[in-house]
Amino acid sequence: MKTQQSLKVKSGTNFRELGGYQTSDGHTVKSHKLLRSASLGALSKPDLQYLSDYGVHYDIDLRSADEQAKVPDRVPPKTQYVFNPVFAVDLTRASKFSDAEEQSQSVQEAEALQEIPDNGHASMLKTYQDIINLDSAKQAYQTFFQYLLANDQPQQSVLFHCTAGKDRTGIGAAFILTALGVPYETIKQDYLLTNVASKEYVDHQLAHLKADGLNPKQLTSAKALLTVSPDYLRIADAEIKQAAGSWLNFIQTDLKVTDQDLKDLKQIYLD
Repeated sequence: MKTQQSLKVKSGTNFRELGGYQTSDGHTVKSHKLLRSASLGALSKPDLQYLSDYGVHYDIDLRSADEQAKVPDRVPPKTQYVFNPVFAVDLTRASKFSDAEEQSQSVQEAEALQEIPDNGHASMLKTYQDIINLDSAKQAYQTFFQYLLANDQPQQSVLFHCTAGKDRTGIGAAFILTALGVPYETIKQDYLLTNVASKEYVDHQLAHLKADGLNPKQLTSAKALLTVSPDYLRIADAEIKQAAGSWLNFIQTDLKVTDQDLKDLKQIYLD
């Protein structure tokens, strides 16, 4: 399912442009500068060329080493690959659902069944607390900002992603949009847009799991792992405010983004 922010990538999921969002003081995020997506592991040659033509200069991979090894990125020509794991292992469990094209369907489904917790919603709430609080996550997002600052040439894009492009990537998008002065309500809308952009993929996965005999409670739990929820962003917001008072303060204190960095980011990414 396509959205207004969707990119014309046919062999991947949840590829989106952050350009066009408005800031609180009337500026607009530039296009061809900030891209977010799910895995790059199945990209076709035409899609790789499309992203190259779009200006992708940095590919920032937020996945764990295990996810990276299972499904290596297919990187556009002349794009610098940056391995930048938020977690040591995939706490989101997204990789258990998203490897179907890289391994046999039976193996993929068996792993997914084993990884579905009794309460996927509660599991994801804990994951979002970890995204905010773990030292590995803070280091990864510090590095993320370093590459955002290096992306200072016209029509040169940063693409950042995880496996499903929804949790680690969603928080990364929230951080950079906050730093640029985009209102929280707009950030929330972009975060929830994953459920629109990934609907066909999620429906496909749930249909397979239902065919494998999952009961309604298990399917509800699996859906919680495959989608995003306002509750997930709400728990991240609560953790950030407890730690630093606000998202912007957290970006400066915990992610080490300076006042000058914020000015430079606005120079690079706003009209």
